[in-house]
Amino acid sequence: MAAPMSWRRLVYSVYSPAIAGVFTRISDRVFRARDRRGGSSVLLLAPLLAETDPAPHRVSRPTSSAGAQQTEGLCSHFRWMAEHVPAFRVPGSHIHILTSPDQFYQAMKARIKTAQRRVVMASLYLGTGQLEQELVDCMEEALQCSQDNSQSPDLKVSVLLDYTRGSRGKINSRTMLLPLLQRFTSQMRVSLYHTPDLRGLLRLLVPQRFNETIGVQHIKVYLFDDSIIISGANLSDSYFTNRQDRYVLLENCREVADFFSDLVEAVGDVSLQLQPDDSVTMLEDMVHPYKGNRQDFSAVARKRIMEVVNSAHIRQRLLNQSEDSEDEGMSEVEEDTWVFPLVQMKPLGIRVDEQVTQRLLTDAGPESTVFLTSGYFNLTRAYMRLVLKAGASYRILTASPEVNGFFGAKGIAGAIPAAYTHIARQFYKQVCQGGQQERVHLHEYHRPEWTFHAKGLWYYLQGQDRPCLTLIGSPNFGYRSVHRDLEAQIAIVTENEELQSQLQEEQEMLYRRSAEVSTSTFERPDRHVKLWVKLVTPLIKNFF
Repeated sequence: MAAPMSWRRLVYSVYSPAIAGVFTRISDRVFRARDRRGGSSVLLLAPLLAETDPAPHRVSRPTSSAGAQQTEGLCSHFRWMAEHVPAFRVPGSHIHILTSPDQFYQAMKARIKTAQRRVVMASLYLGTGQLEQELVDCMEEALQCSQDNSQSPDLKVSVLLDYTRGSRGKINSRTMLLPLLQRFTSQMRVSLYHTPDLRGLLRLLVPQRFNETIGVQHIKVYLFDDSIIISGANLSDSYFTNRQDRYVLLENCREVADFFSDLVEAVGDVSLQLQPDDSVTMLEDMVHPYKGNRQDFSAVARKRIMEVVNSAHIRQRLLNQSEDSEDEGMSEVEEDTWVFPLVQMKPLGIRVDEQVTQRLLTDAGPESTVFLTSGYFNLTRAYMRLVLKAGASYRILTASPEVNGFFGAKGIAGAIPAAYTHIARQFYKQVCQGGQQERVHLHEYHRPEWTFHAKGLWYYLQGQDRPCLTLIGSPNFGYRSVHRDLEAQIAIVTENEELQSQLQEEQEMLYRRSAEVSTSTFERPDRHVKLWVKLVTPLIKNFF
């Protein structure tokens, strides 16, 4: 290990401590990689049993020729992303697709209990039921074990939630976490992000049930030491039982975990801090989100968050260049997958995810196939225009009215499923008017007693029968995701055939429960949309 030490002495003699830290990390990473190639043990994930689904029909995918499995130059096809965002090289064998709410829930509980250094949870809210309490109990157990164990007394738990959703009702996310905050004050942090757009008279007039429509913290990241789950699922009982979402587990991917830990910390720093007496305060010298100046808050928040993104971007470019040089002439068999974090926070002036998604949809060629899913079918005008004018084939999956999360709700919320039916009908009408029915297909998810919340896409390049890229995380491709909320997802680009197969199986599992939409779908009596719903649909598109 003398070489890394000489790097450090040289760098510290020439550069600033910040730059030196980058090179120190690069040297450590290079020599860890070399040690792995020398014959380290492979970490195995315990088998995760997926529920068995019936297969009423299969959605057609592009078929491959004899040599279609070859993926030479695959990463170079998407390497442009590294010009915009940090690029993390990881072993594809460390990435696992979870397929059911119970897998998601059990994976979180198991990893919270065994965490040694950090647990970081970012979600819209934490529910108040028994399953959520068991999750809190796991945190308590881990914190207590940390205090009792002199060898690992440094476990820190950080929770980031949305202020409006997390404060709703007398029993809420805050009251669920207060006992932990009171008992483990030095080890526990609870941050409540408050959008700067809910302020003044608007904040006073909008009812509590609807104030979250103005904008929320919508990132869903669950991190345990060096492992992380990226998802669109919240911390609520339905997401643990019968609300279908997507979930990806990255096991022992330290650099990715560090990035998202730093990102959540940055958002937490510009958020309200929950105190043991249930009051909230801002960190010193931070602009208040709704009492301070709107532009000042956004500028400070953008600077703090982009520091994380930009420093990781620079560090990973240097690291990847160093590894490319180090590995020249060597066969790289482990790190066959790239992970690109995509952040979208337009209220703060951050539009990374939007820009990358638009480029992906623009570049999708005539022989490519894109499977795109969203629990709420409400593509932005820009995304819709790209889908309708692009050359790629699209199969879009959305919730049928019965599995929409708002189905059966009271008041205007009860009209949301019908409004999404109206939006889907308008979109399908444009597809037909443009003669695009053979290229753009619309599907609806059906499942009794379940709701549908999955979002993301799977990208099949020409001639491939497995996806090589997926987007997975919190964005819905709709107006709110792009313009109102804080969002994050990852793009995974992989040459690992096992991971490609997992992605293919996940995509097929979801589409297996769908039915393709046709003109007759919207002519059924149960799809009739009342005039007043049509009139309020533009409002629903912008706020729900």
